[in-house]
Amino acid sequence: MGRYVARRLLQMIPVFLGSTLLVFLMMYALPGDPVRALAGEQAVDQAQIAQVKKDLGLDLPIWHQYWNYLSGLFQGDFGTQIATQRPVADVIADAFPITVRLALFAFAFTVIVGISMGVFAGLKADTLRDRGLLVLTLLLISVPSFVLGFLAQYFFAHELGWVEPNVSAVAASQELILPAVVLGSLSLAYVARLTRTSVAENLRSDYMRTAVAKGLPKRRIIGVHLMRNSMIPVVTFLGTDIGTLMGGAVVTEGIFNVQGVGYNVFQALKSREGSTVVGIVTLIVVVYLVSSLIVDLLYAVLDPRIRYA
Repeated sequence: MGRYVARRLLQMIPVFLGSTLLVFLMMYALPGDPVRALAGEQAVDQAQIAQVKKDLGLDLPIWHQYWNYLSGLFQGDFGTQIATQRPVADVIADAFPITVRLALFAFAFTVIVGISMGVFAGLKADTLRDRGLLVLTLLLISVPSFVLGFLAQYFFAHELGWVEPNVSAVAASQELILPAVVLGSLSLAYVARLTRTSVAENLRSDYMRTAVAKGLPKRRIIGVHLMRNSMIPVVTFLGTDIGTLMGGAVVTEGIFNVQGVGYNVFQALKSREGSTVVGIVTLIVVVYLVSSLIVDLLYAVLDPRIRYA
C-alpha cells in the first residue's frame, strides 16, 4: 500500500504542473495588458504602467513568471491582485471556507438523496418507481444549472418566501441550503442512475443468489453483500465530483450572490486578474488530486479482493 501511495503522489506532480501551466498560459499569454485595462478610457502615463508591471513581475518572460509563481506557491504566496494590491492568499482565505461549506452541503445532499433513490429504484427495476426515477434524473440532467437556479430562486424565495433570494455576506449555513441543492442536483441525477444500475445488475449476480440460498437475513444481504459491491462505481464518481462541485459553483454562486471562490473567479475573469484565477484554480486542482487518491484507497475497503502492489 505504501509503495502504491508513493507512486500515486509522484504521478500527481506532472499532472499538477501541467494543469497549473495550462491555466497560467491561458491567463498571462493572452493578448491584452491587464495593467493598462485598469485605467479604462483614462489616459495613463506609460512610465507608471511599466513600473507597476515591473513591481508585479509582469515584464518578465512568461516562463520566468511561471517559475516565480511556482516558487512563491510553495511558500504560501499565490500572487497579488493588480487592482487592489491584495494578496491572493487573503482572497482565498476569505472565500474558500464559504465554497467548502457549500460544496459539502451539496455533496451530502448528493450522497444521501442520490444513493437512497438509486437503491430504492434498483431493488425494484423495471417498475413504476424505477421508471419515475429515470424520468426525474433525465430531467435534472437536461435542465442547465443556471435555469434550475433561477427557478428555485423564483419559487422558494419570491413566490413562497421560504428563503432570501440572495445569500448575505455572512453566508450562514441555513442560507446555503438552497444553493447547495441546486449545485448538487446534477450530481444527484448521475449518482442515482449509477446506483440504480449497479444495484440492479448485482441483484442478478451469483453471489447474491448464494447469499439468499444460505438463508442470510435480508438486511445483511442488501447492506453488506449488495451495497459494498454496488458502491464501487458510485464512489469513483463521487471522488471526482468533489472538485466538480467546487469548480461548478461559479454559476450557482453568481445566481445566489454567494461570495466564494466561484464568485471571485467570475469577478477576476471580468477584470483580467490572472493571479486570482490561477491561484484559485491551483487549489481546486489539488482538491481533485487528493480526492482521486482517497477514492482509489477506498476501493480496497469496499472490495477486499482489490490489492495494491
